[in-house]
Amino acid sequence: MSEAAPRRWGFLPLLRWGEFGRRWRPEPLVAAGLAMFLALAAFAWLGPLFYTASPYAIHAHRLFLPPSLRHPLGTDDLGRSFLARMMYGGQPSLGVAIVGSVVAMLIGLGYGMTSGLSPPRLDKALMRLLDAILALPTLVLMIFFAAIVPLGPLSLILLLGLVSWPGLARIVRNEVLAYKERDYVLAARQYGAGTGYLARRHLLRAMFPIVVVNATFTVADLILTLAGLSFLGLGIQPPTPSWGGLLGNGSNLAITGSWWLILFPGVAILLAILSLNLVGQGLLNRLEGR
Repeated sequence: MSEAAPRRWGFLPLLRWGEFGRRWRPEPLVAAGLAMFLALAAFAWLGPLFYTASPYAIHAHRLFLPPSLRHPLGTDDLGRSFLARMMYGGQPSLGVAIVGSVVAMLIGLGYGMTSGLSPPRLDKALMRLLDAILALPTLVLMIFFAAIVPLGPLSLILLLGLVSWPGLARIVRNEVLAYKERDYVLAARQYGAGTGYLARRHLLRAMFPIVVVNATFTVADLILTLAGLSFLGLGIQPPTPSWGGLLGNGSNLAITGSWWLILFPGVAILLAILSLNLVGQGLLNRLEGR
């Protein structure tokens, strides 16, 4: 009767865990950007649970008060707590941009995959249509639709999503053309795999990292775009606060010397865009193996 082979413990589990840790160690840029963005999200959604002042309550005897212990971010031209308005203003500023980017991703993925998997003539026609859409001035188009469509969170989400998908669609289409000629995709097609199965099982999984990286940059772009629309009075409508609207209102009151009405919303918008760009750049570095 042969003896069983001895069990080899040694440092193999430790080596495997060490390899796992090196492979999945978070990119410093991703960690910094994600921590910054989560802090802004917690400020917007969890902050009102601890600081319960109303963002709409008007106090005629507290106009233009500078930051103090009682009013950490001061008050505005109607005596409203600016800290409360910053907290509530972050909810549409971040939420609309995030959901709008999801809409853009869904449209861009669908259009890009349809074009990449279509016959050459249809693919060419869809690309020419996409070129025509990309040639349209996005900001002018958004101002035009914002001026004629009743504004609200849902309409802004659809508006931002509908003007932000063409770039992703082109990226997805180019990736589909590259991946659909790979050996494993051709083998799956020879074994009878349909177009839907190939797109879902192989192509989408292969493109997922690129889509995620693009999504982070898209959210940052939409935060800036929404802030610009609100600054012009075409975004989130009063009395609902938003960071862009607060910045626009503060710039109109700059003559009063109320610097806090400009500084705090401007810094919040800057940090939100910076955090997402850090996440996107970190993911891109990891994707490229830097």
